[in-house]
Amino acid sequence: MKNTILSAAIALLFGFIGAGIWSYSGLADARTKTYLLDNPEILPEMAEAFQANETRARLADVSDEVMGAFPGAIMGNPNGSKVLVEFSDYNCGFCQKSQADVAKLVADDPELKVVMRELPIFDGSEPAARMALAAAKQGKYAQFHEKMFTMLPANADSARAAAKASGLDMAQAEADAASPEVDLELVRTRSLAQQLGFAGTPSWVTKNNAFEGAVGFDELKKAIASAES
Repeated sequence: MKNTILSAAIALLFGFIGAGIWSYSGLADARTKTYLLDNPEILPEMAEAFQANETRARLADVSDEVMGAFPGAIMGNPNGSKVLVEFSDYNCGFCQKSQADVAKLVADDPELKVVMRELPIFDGSEPAARMALAAAKQGKYAQFHEKMFTMLPANADSARAAAKASGLDMAQAEADAASPEVDLELVRTRSLAQQLGFAGTPSWVTKNNAFEGAVGFDELKKAIASAES
């Protein structure tokens, strides 16, 4: 019975991940199956290694583009030698939770540049994303970003209120928010998220890794350090 259940688990796992994992591991015969049945604890490790390998391959194709910030959409040091990219949505509770982690990372490391990519996937988020990019063009992205998270839920009205509270030139901000430049940036960010396999926000990119979720300050710091080693 145990072997039957494990056989089903293996079939399901490799069915989802794909035959490529066999090439990655170099394992493909009956002895391998027997070994895996006897040592099922290595399956998550194999899957994780395969997925990491796939992520690196996807990142290699878009690394330069994903790290190229929309003008002004940056937290921290615009010329920093260390780069972290965040895909974010103002109506995402986990993005709100991660805001403090990013702020602490920036405060602790003067060499950190956080490239912000607006990925509005929840209802009502797009007006806030557009206004954030408009704020970036006025050099006030950080102010708007912080203020927006205090005025949730994000929608057209709260985005305008956050913009006013951030001291934006509102006529210019409204024009920029509706501009083809901002249209293109939102399309570009959605495309990059799809290419990287991101299913939600927050999602993160460093020079050598891409991952999802509110992973916390320590994991983000570790990822940044790993990219520099």
